[in-house]
Amino acid sequence: MQHELGEGDLLDAEGRLAEAGWARREVRRYSRAAIGAPWYRIKEWDYYCVLAGRYGLSCVVADNGYMGLLGATWFDFEEPRATEESIVTLLPRGRMKLPESADSGDILQQHPKIGLAFRHERGGRRLTVDCPGFGKGRGLKAELFLSQPPMDRMVIATPFAGAPHAFYYNQKINCMPATGSVSVGGEHFAFEPSSAFGVLDWGRGVWTYDNVWYWGSASGMAEGKPFGFNIGYGFGDTSAASENMIFFDGKAHKFDQVTFHIPPDTFDGAPWSFTSNDGRFEMRFEPIVDRHSAVNLKLLRSIQHQVFGRFSGVAVLDDGRRIEVKELLGFAEEVRNRW
Repeated sequence: MQHELGEGDLLDAEGRLAEAGWARREVRRYSRAAIGAPWYRIKEWDYYCVLAGRYGLSCVVADNGYMGLLGATWFDFEEPRATEESIVTLLPRGRMKLPESADSGDILQQHPKIGLAFRHERGGRRLTVDCPGFGKGRGLKAELFLSQPPMDRMVIATPFAGAPHAFYYNQKINCMPATGSVSVGGEHFAFEPSSAFGVLDWGRGVWTYDNVWYWGSASGMAEGKPFGFNIGYGFGDTSAASENMIFFDGKAHKFDQVTFHIPPDTFDGAPWSFTSNDGRFEMRFEPIVDRHSAVNLKLLRSIQHQVFGRFSGVAVLDDGRRIEVKELLGFAEEVRNRW
């Protein structure tokens, strides 16, 4: 079953999810004040990833109640290497003031080691990063403009079984052409809208303590048109809808379930594969680099493998049209969190 959301408030008067399902745009209004759970269970973040063939940049601002996160990662897919700088802050408790909509409200976070700004502008979004100590003092500066023409996105509202005040409201905006440059250690890297594309992962919610999830995303060109996809599963009760969606020429094409087939005992070695129960998403994935992190503080634990590589295969649109995908740069991840 794939239930499409109607418009209205995300939460009811008791702070519970009013409706579970998916949408092509932001149809439900999120309000932090309406949440019916304690502050330490609230998770909010904006994560951008912009890939340009040989290199890429990701950046994140997250307020997870008892800890905040500011981070930037530079990807060199020829070496290959992922270089990350991240700052953890204690007890932000909502003071980072992340916007309640993915379509309005800017994020400005300044720390002595990293400055991040995500601003809305006419026609898109501007990302600014300044990290003077990045890469053992090499430094990183970035300014990228992500164009956002009228287009569909992936929106999902997911409850958690047995936890009436837990929910996840997530938006993924793929296929945003990028213009600008990134400087790493004084070397400049250009981002051109013909070959560089960004995705926004906008997440707001109340999560349960122990979760494992799988997520994959890619954006680029196929058959001369903007093409991308969002795939994933593992968290919450997704019986009302999955987050699996194909994007082609600005239109979303919803499909049902997908399975990640990850080779045992490796993440960035042997190829992965992806299959769907309706035959609409069949891909092979050649890993390039694993952005791996592991934190184990007993009560709190996070083990993440975000693997970047190239997808090849077939995606089938709602009308049955088959899109051939060849070496499309993107990523797929497995995350195990106790938080």
